[in-house]
Amino acid sequence: MNDTVKIEILGTGCKKCHQLEANAREAVASRNLTAEVEHITDMMQIVERGVMATPALVVNDEVVCQGKVLTPDEIAAHLG
Repeated sequence: MNDTVKIEILGTGCKKCHQLEANAREAVASRNLTAEVEHITDMMQIVERGVMATPALVVNDEVVCQGKVLTPDEIAAHLG
């Protein structure tokens, strides 16, 4: 069984994208989870996932948010 949560931040690297990534890392730490956090900046990869607004948050290959910065608590709710 794989207990690692896969988190992807989709965005071009703007301030909001970096804030979303920081909030995701904080959410993971607050839950004592093992997570792989990746920041994807390639627009083709972002569009291929059907995301039209960045930043976007993907948890275990499911887009859970796009176009806004979730708080660490909001992100934690998606981590199971």
